Amino acid sequence: MPRVYVSPAMAPNAFATGRNPHHAAVCATEGLMQMLNEQEIAGVMSHELAHVKHRDILITTIAATAAGAIAMLARSFFWFGGGRRESQSSIFEELAIMILAPLSAMLIQMAISRSREFNADSGGAEICGNPMWLASALQKLEAGNRQIPMDVNPAFNAMYISEPTNAMRRVAGWFNTHPPLEARLMNLIGRESL
Repeated sequence: MPRVYVSPAMAPNAFATGRNPHHAAVCATEGLMQMLNEQEIAGVMSHELAHVKHRDILITTIAATAAGAIAMLARSFFWFGGGRRESQSSIFEELAIMILAPLSAMLIQMAISRSREFNADSGGAEICGNPMWLASALQKLEAGNRQIPMDVNPAFNAMYISEPTNAMRRVAGWFNTHPPLEARLMNLIGRESL
């Protein structure tokens, strides 16, 4: 059983952390505890337990590290590996590598994060026994996060059950670490009909 914490934050949200089930913790905010009923809280905690069970924190940490390494290699190539720049086209090629490699790595990291969310939704539905508890909670959390933004560094967005509303989220939806709410609900509703 992971350690369980309650954060005093009023923005409704929850997250799990820890590299494996023996070193894990789950946390819900005061705002979540006040906004959701018992069944919805059970759905959210089941989602977080599914992250722990599937070792998602370890997987996303490895993905983030790989993305960072690719970005650093691209930068190193630009500054140290280019050799003599004999033509204008080689400068453009090196600039393209420097820009596209980190961007590609980041998009892959986002895709991994989104797939882990779908898996945690499915696993959470199995743990709590009723996918509609989580579906109802996700709808309330999405609305609640628009009303009470959570001021967190966008690098930590992937940790939360509902992506916190902050400046990064407003800039570009395709950089979100979570799938759209509608896709998550369809995933859960499809599970209930099985």
